Amino acid sequence: MTRAPFETIVAAHGARVWRVCRALLDEPDADDAWSDTFLAALEAYPRLRHDTSIEGWLVTIAHRKAIDVLRRRARLVVGDVPERPAPPEGRDLDLARALSLLPTRQREAVVLHHLGGLPFAEVAAVLESSTDAVRRASSDGVRRLRALMGGDHG
Repeated sequence: MTRAPFETIVAAHGARVWRVCRALLDEPDADDAWSDTFLAALEAYPRLRHDTSIEGWLVTIAHRKAIDVLRRRARLVVGDVPERPAPPEGRDLDLARALSLLPTRQREAVVLHHLGGLPFAEVAAVLESSTDAVRRASSDGVRRLRALMGGDHG
């Protein structure tokens, strides 16, 4: 079985990888994570099992690369940092900022499932959690996003 040229993989899945990176990072850092994702994927692609879900594989790499960027950024911070930033006033909150206000597990579940397109079972494997816990975190995260972005009036 021959593999598709890597360029076709990038063309087919680049936008989804970008959405995952951008959901967790600001634009310049998302650019770096996107590039790092495809560099890592290019290196591993020849050894990838033929029955692997390319999309799931790339989304998982993108998530890990974005987390790496967040960890590097956290090590650069000097002084006391609040656990989570206070929500800004008004309804002009964009998705990336709203996602940054979610607890880590909710943010990861929302990004991997809703933006990354992974089924809950794959999200659970990536996060080393149960499918039920991931479903709950995703549901809670989406509900919180709606409230943050002004879509929940109740």
